[in-house]
Amino acid sequence: MDDGQVSLFRSEVQEAESSDERVIRRGNGQIIVGDARVELQQFADGHFQTCVTSPPYWGLRDYGIAGQIGAEMDVNDYISDLVVVFREVRRTLADDGTLWLNIGDSYTSGGRTWRQTDSKNEARGMDYRPPTPEGLKPKDLIGVPWRLAFALQADGWYLRNDIIWHKPNAQPESVKDRPARDHEYVFLFSKAERYFYDHESTRLPAVNGSMKNRRSVWSINTEPFLGAHFATFPRALVEPCIKAGSKRGSVVLDPFFGSGTVGEVATALERDFVGIELKAEYAEIARKRLGWL
Repeated sequence: MDDGQVSLFRSEVQEAESSDERVIRRGNGQIIVGDARVELQQFADGHFQTCVTSPPYWGLRDYGIAGQIGAEMDVNDYISDLVVVFREVRRTLADDGTLWLNIGDSYTSGGRTWRQTDSKNEARGMDYRPPTPEGLKPKDLIGVPWRLAFALQADGWYLRNDIIWHKPNAQPESVKDRPARDHEYVFLFSKAERYFYDHESTRLPAVNGSMKNRRSVWSINTEPFLGAHFATFPRALVEPCIKAGSKRGSVVLDPFFGSGTVGEVATALERDFVGIELKAEYAEIARKRLGWL
């Protein structure tokens, strides 16, 4: 995106709040209440510099809204739905743009058709459970992150890095027949072979006092957010993605906006942002978090 496009975007978002309650513009940002598969179609090619996002995980949450991604009964339909979303993301990214995608894995349900409500996370309670995917067995790890990564690669994305998000304070698991999981993936994709990547912005101190390039294992605590009963991005996970993938004044996209962490970090780093969120309740949480209410 060139300087003229950035200036035009800023003039648009600095207008008064839209009369359309689905689209709220304020300061450096824009929140759209709707389905990313539809809402991204309103944006021109090359509108965003980078996308940082975490879509709903398959079969792990019930957000209680029609059309939610993650509630498909077949994991292949889930992958297909996300491929459609990220195809639009790729179209709307600058030619040198990047996608930073956080995605978690899950196990087959073993024939269980429901899951009890967790008092600490209401969205974990589910009155449906997808059946065991064809070709897998009860208790199999499904491999959702890599299934999605390979599907996006086949759809045209350049798969550049698999980052391990190690969670030192991960929620304990009561399992006794395997190690407890304390990591997720963040995949770095690019739209083209050559792309914008500011490695200097994410360098870390080395033992000898010099600086070193960031490695591919990031140890970052999970970060609870008061008022949200669903999983939220930790700001420390989002920050290096935005720093490496964009410059000050460029536009960051999150098509699964949730509680608005990407918008909060983008604002702090002097970037503009667009967040798309299917559930109006969560968009309201994001507006409060950003101080828009």
